Amino acid sequence: MNKKTATVLLLLTALIWGCSFVAQDVSSDYLGPFTFNFIRFFIGSFVLIPFVLNNRKKQKPTKNDDKNAIIAGLCCGSALAIASVLQQIGVAESGAGKGGFITSLYNIFVPFILVLMGRKLQKKNFVCAFGAIVGMYLLCINDSFTLEKGDIFLLLCALGFAIHIIVIDYFKTVDGITLSSLQFFVSGIICLIGAILTEKIDFSLIVKALIPLLYAGVFSCGIAYTLQVVAQKYIHPAVATLILSLESVFSVIAAFVILGDTLTIKELLGCLIVFIFVVYAQIDHKNT
Repeated sequence: MNKKTATVLLLLTALIWGCSFVAQDVSSDYLGPFTFNFIRFFIGSFVLIPFVLNNRKKQKPTKNDDKNAIIAGLCCGSALAIASVLQQIGVAESGAGKGGFITSLYNIFVPFILVLMGRKLQKKNFVCAFGAIVGMYLLCINDSFTLEKGDIFLLLCALGFAIHIIVIDYFKTVDGITLSSLQFFVSGIICLIGAILTEKIDFSLIVKALIPLLYAGVFSCGIAYTLQVVAQKYIHPAVATLILSLESVFSVIAAFVILGDTLTIKELLGCLIVFIFVVYAQIDHKNT
């Protein structure tokens, strides 16, 4: 796979994730954050099992390959579960607009974490990250920005997603489909435990939220996260975060198309700014 193909796959990932905000919004009326996430993660994991088995027949992985895949699944799955639950709690407290903006701060966290890990980055990485944050602010924040209780959860969520992206980059030698299935299974187990301990699992409410759950499980998890794992092998993680940040732009467009939400001039300007910096990040980028 070349860089252009990987970029297209990450764009598709961002599009699917952007549309999933509609599914999350609908599901939040019926299900708590742990219940919603454990169901969608298990769906995502089981959807991929036939593809995992098919890959195993073709690749014939060694015991060492399986060991690395399990370790990768545990690490990625733990980061994904924690970040996803924190996001759900934070959005419930602070609202979707501020939630989208603060979550997008992983654009800032990823480059700085990579530098702390000894990775060399171009100045352009930081310029694009800050530029994207400006666009996100215009896109997501409608009123004056004030710090609230839920914002702490969202900041931790952004850090969690940044760690998730970096961990995926670290385990790039592991088969992408196998890693996706394993990370969803681990995330599902963690969220199931959280649901049992803190929430009431009501099957009648699960049925009411079945359609958005299926979208979140099959498309957002089974397809989109797998595309992320596969495509990230060929793109610098700092650039990948910028492409994935387009999910906020796509979420606004999806809300406009599906829910009939209106777009203000400020939101359109925010979308344009994010898009410009994502494109700029692709120009003459050298892997370091």
